[in-house]
Amino acid sequence: MQFAIETQQLTKRFGAFCALDRCTLAVPAGKVWGLLGPNGAGKSTLIRLLMGFLTPSDGEAFLGGKHVIRERVAAHHEVSYLPSSPKFFRSMSGRGVLKFFSRMRPDGDFEQALKLTRRLDLDTSRWVAFMSTGMRQKLAIAVAFSNRAPILILDEPTENLDPNIRREVVALVREAQGEGRTVLFSSHVLSEVEEVADQVAILRAGELVHQQPLHDLRFCHRIVARAPSGLQGLSENPQFVKINQGPGDAVSIEVEGDLANVLPILSAAQLSDVYIEATGLQTVYDRFHQPLTHREDG
Repeated sequence: MQFAIETQQLTKRFGAFCALDRCTLAVPAGKVWGLLGPNGAGKSTLIRLLMGFLTPSDGEAFLGGKHVIRERVAAHHEVSYLPSSPKFFRSMSGRGVLKFFSRMRPDGDFEQALKLTRRLDLDTSRWVAFMSTGMRQKLAIAVAFSNRAPILILDEPTENLDPNIRREVVALVREAQGEGRTVLFSSHVLSEVEEVADQVAILRAGELVHQQPLHDLRFCHRIVARAPSGLQGLSENPQFVKINQGPGDAVSIEVEGDLANVLPILSAAQLSDVYIEATGLQTVYDRFHQPLTHREDG
């Protein structure tokens, strides 16, 4: 099977520092994949390697079956790329930028780019030099979505945008998938990823530590209860992904799979004050990136 985006043991070292370590990823055509992780996790390094902007220390990457180093030009024809900090010629108007990029690609569409700027509420008569960060982001989004490339790679596409425009970008991702295009995008906004992605890949310190279809999240639950008789027997069940002992006899249990299969076990454990809730992407993300706890020094 040929994948739209594929990496094999992809690695990038800068001296003794390993920014990406043996990352193997396979994204089927027509799917939306969310790339998650805090700053420094390796997301941008992975994207730059996919674009051929960095040469890997080891491993390989392919876009549309084209090797991103040996077939760089052909690979770039397969993809439309939105960088995390887009830069444009400051002496050009927004309209001029759109016209410039529409002429750069055989599949460029200037009229489609103009339609997108209207959806994004962007005044294209303004010079780039006098645009805010958010306006330049809108301009970059219009450029990225206006061509017909089968693969979209979006690095923090909703950064610096207000909630209304963020929703419009999510709609554009959905529309791109509806046209059969493949989308890989990194984001810090988990709700956006959960809304549109088919699967997520989580990076931590340069390692791909978790991949999960988001369809499976509806089979994930958190059980909060009290266990006066202790946790004996609970940790032996493979559907209990994580068990946290809280203060006193409080316990929190994360469950994957059909909840009916674990209810008899919970009953036998003599739990009390049981509360069950469906979990989302935030819970999965927190398994690998626990939120920092801040305190003020008195």
